[in-house]
Amino acid sequence: MRYRKLGRTGVDVSVLGFGCMRLPMIEGEDRIDEQEAIRIIREGIDSGINYLDTAFFYHNGESERLVGKAVADGYREKAYIATKLPLGEVKCEEDVERIFATQLEKLGVDYVDFYLLHAVNNDAWENKVLKFDILPKIEKLISEGKIKHFGFSFHDDLEVFKKIIDAYDGFEFCQIQFNYIDTDYQAGIEGLEYAASKGLGVIVMEPLLGGKLAAPHESVAECLGNSRTPVEWALDFVWNRPEVSMLLSGMGSEKMVTENIGYACKAESGMLGADDLQTLRDAKAVFDELTAVNCTGCEYCMPCPFGVEIPKVFAAYNNITTGGRRLVKEIMPDIEYIAERCQKCGKCVKACPQQIDIPEKLRKIKNQF
Repeated sequence: MRYRKLGRTGVDVSVLGFGCMRLPMIEGEDRIDEQEAIRIIREGIDSGINYLDTAFFYHNGESERLVGKAVADGYREKAYIATKLPLGEVKCEEDVERIFATQLEKLGVDYVDFYLLHAVNNDAWENKVLKFDILPKIEKLISEGKIKHFGFSFHDDLEVFKKIIDAYDGFEFCQIQFNYIDTDYQAGIEGLEYAASKGLGVIVMEPLLGGKLAAPHESVAECLGNSRTPVEWALDFVWNRPEVSMLLSGMGSEKMVTENIGYACKAESGMLGADDLQTLRDAKAVFDELTAVNCTGCEYCMPCPFGVEIPKVFAAYNNITTGGRRLVKEIMPDIEYIAERCQKCGKCVKACPQQIDIPEKLRKIKNQF
């Protein structure tokens, strides 16, 4: 395993972090396969991964509890735990400590190594973080030894990203969406470089764009060629950047863990040459032409109060650019009736990290079919 400094924290983290948002599930049930999840997390730790990333909402609130079980039996000393404050759940100042206490209880620990404000955008910054005076409350938890290092995960545009970094010098690291498709989306390359210039460690999420880059369309795969697997291309693009401390991968099987660790053991900044980077630019151009809705399938928008399976609708609809209406209807025969259930309540829009106007997209899908 390779390790890099996480910015001003001074901590050496594995270049591959274990994302605990897409853990193995029991077939046919909406439950984590607890035994298998613990097994592959510990396999990752035994192979050198030292960072476990979870959050309050992951797996319907069960991810933190699972991570707590995974770090029992001596594994707590081998890995750092990172979790996040769900800003949408903060309705008053007292909620910060209440939520954090709940997270400690679920994790079964006395402190967390890394704590983040979750999915910060301009609205959350102004109407949650500042309105409810959250930063001093986090500083209090840090002074009590309950939080070791503090940062934020981000979903908004570049200018908001810079504003947040410049507004508070207590952040030690940040987490951004970054991959060879999203080079100029949200924080992008410029934001990556800006954060690093300010001394922040940078953790990358969605290096595979919700799995889309792991098994890309055949036209994208043709651009990439056979010198690397599609996953290796995507991960190497991120590791190639010296500003990146670590990337997170949501691994749901032993195969994913084994393969990603193999890639991580070869990770170096500057590992891609000019021809390699051009290959990825060409693949991005093809990918962009094929994508109708930039949904990663993260399910932050779920559950929909009216029963719309939003990620599944968009996944089916994205086939329209290659297979037309017929293929979309083969995948989801009743797509127009599912989309029609949307009542434009706006709950999903507030939750979407990609800032997709979901009701408008669903309206267009309904009308098109």
